[in-house]
Amino acid sequence: MNLTYDIAIVGAGIAGSALACSLATAVKDKPLRIALIEAQTIGDNLSSCDEGINDFDARVSALTLGSQQFFESIGVWSDIVGQRVCGFDKMTVWDAEGTGHIEFDAADVRASQLGHIVENRVTVGALHQRIKTLSGVDVFSQQAVAELHLAATASRSDLSSLTLADGRSLEAQLIVAADGANSPLRKMAGLPVREWSYQQSAIVCVVETSQSHEATAWQRFTEHGPLAFLPLSLSQSDKHFCSIVWSQTDKENALTIAMDDHQFSQALSRAFEYRLGEIKNVSKRFSFPLQQRHAIDYVRPNFALVADAAHAIHPLAGQGINLGLADVKVLTELIIAGHQRGQILGDIGLLKRYQRQRKADNLAMMAAVEGLKRLFQPLPLPFRWLRNVGMNIFHEQSQLKNKVIKHAMGIDR
Repeated sequence: MNLTYDIAIVGAGIAGSALACSLATAVKDKPLRIALIEAQTIGDNLSSCDEGINDFDARVSALTLGSQQFFESIGVWSDIVGQRVCGFDKMTVWDAEGTGHIEFDAADVRASQLGHIVENRVTVGALHQRIKTLSGVDVFSQQAVAELHLAATASRSDLSSLTLADGRSLEAQLIVAADGANSPLRKMAGLPVREWSYQQSAIVCVVETSQSHEATAWQRFTEHGPLAFLPLSLSQSDKHFCSIVWSQTDKENALTIAMDDHQFSQALSRAFEYRLGEIKNVSKRFSFPLQQRHAIDYVRPNFALVADAAHAIHPLAGQGINLGLADVKVLTELIIAGHQRGQILGDIGLLKRYQRQRKADNLAMMAAVEGLKRLFQPLPLPFRWLRNVGMNIFHEQSQLKNKVIKHAMGIDR
């Protein structure tokens, strides 16, 4: 027997779980039937947040004000804040090969904070906790998708279907892939991507510094790639923790990841110019290759991609999950409007409106990030001098800088 739903969402990470919550909370009079499918285990409770260096999740997100407002609208932000977050009100960026620097301050745009650094497990835990309270969402945990069948046209009588690893079959008007940058579902649907390697890899981990992070997000552009120190909250005043993202050439990354903890701490302290003093302790390190990837089309009849399944960018701007949540917000709004009109949810016209609205913004951010990466590649001395002069001029242009801050915060869209 097939299980029938209005929407089947594959992937219960941040984007997929947020989409399930958003759709389930948006319609009161005509609730949607939603299936949320995840290949990994979905936990029942929020993770406990202890305060040792290895108790932090090495994977964090810099959530903008726009993303915070979206989480508030679906009833999860209070649970996130109740666990562990760290607001930051300043951001400092500087060039390792000169005197160029830029400082951003929330006070300049009359905001209390620029954003929040949140461990991914905290965000996912809050979303899963919220899903447990919602009627209309059926969760399929530890169930990879074995087969995908997409109907050629949107129809109430000819639904698309998924076959799960345990043999069960699910039918739905619309299937949404939220299963990550290497999306198996995107491949099953035959949606091609444009992608290329940055020839860089990123190391992520948590470090303890001898000095306070000062509620500031720090980023230094080195000759091998950007190094970010992102503040992590902690109640103990004598300990200071940051999440780091150290992007380097593949060659440099291989050398760095092979270091023991003491060697790594020394190398990291030097690379960061001791801005927060010595690195006193370091957690387990993780490394992953960096690629830009963008689906040529986000949709086809009865099928849509969101978040990393549709686009993946360099982490230097910290905008990846915020773009994904913007996808979720727009897709939710269009689905709800179509549902209330009695429209088939897999209608290609409805889905193309989603693609048009999101593709332009995503491509613009991808172009900006690519431009930044190219700007800070090793350059001859005259070009490095111009780059530093340009950074310092931009720092003094308050109106332009504030416009960039507002866009990055997601409050001008």
